[in-house]
Amino acid sequence: MNFKNQFSIKSLTKYSLLLGLFISYSCSENESQTVTTMNEIVWADEFLINGKPDTNNWNFDIGTGQNGWGNNELQYYTDRLQNIEVKNGMLHIKAVKEPYLGSSYTSAKITTKGIFEQKYGRYEAKIKLPWGQGLWPAFWLLGDDSNGTVIWPQIGEIDIMEYRGQQPTITHGSIHGPGYSAGEAITKSYTLPNDRFDTGFHIFGIEWGPNYINYYVDDVLYNQITPSDLPKGTEWVFNDNNFYIILNLAVGGSFVGSPNTQTVFPQEMIVDYVRVYK
Repeated sequence: MNFKNQFSIKSLTKYSLLLGLFISYSCSENESQTVTTMNEIVWADEFLINGKPDTNNWNFDIGTGQNGWGNNELQYYTDRLQNIEVKNGMLHIKAVKEPYLGSSYTSAKITTKGIFEQKYGRYEAKIKLPWGQGLWPAFWLLGDDSNGTVIWPQIGEIDIMEYRGQQPTITHGSIHGPGYSAGEAITKSYTLPNDRFDTGFHIFGIEWGPNYINYYVDDVLYNQITPSDLPKGTEWVFNDNNFYIILNLAVGGSFVGSPNTQTVFPQEMIVDYVRVYK
């Protein structure tokens, strides 16, 4: 893998971790969270080579998918440099307002499906988000569905970071599975104190182990989801499959609504790095 050379060039901004340390601390009178720290990096992209994203690390999703990728989204995803480009050590995913193959907007979506997939670990990315009504950037994981016999939401989905461009101080972390998907997902929001996510870079991450997923923004652990949080009679599907990484910037859709006259284009989701630890 080429991440080792990339990782040695870019300085590590992640806060210090102690391998194998397990901590339990009180979140409230009736709740505790288990924190596992992981510092062995197993996959990363530091975005050091200008041009399109490295196809040894990423696939492109192209087009509009079915029903706007299942969410009534308005963009057409491309692999053009106008929509996705690595430059100056950063990945830029750009949403553009333009007529293109029947759509009114273009943007980009990349995945590690079939290239890098893993169960459990710490997944993190350092990202600067866009702003404006109708913008929907995301950093997320999806269960491997390559055999075609298990489909969403049974395969499981972990949303590390979702964000409504019209709410620039708030990010969301969620899981989707059978009986708790789409509008019924298990989710929690995090509000950035005295700042906005479009004015600087922030680290979005999860630590995922058997029967728990912890959610972080920068060094703040703001949520833990476990099987006890699921609706009665539903299944925890996050011990079953390997999952792959997705980065995208959608325009419109059921989560954010359509852009309005106040939405400024183009807008960018800028990614400094993506790293996976075990």
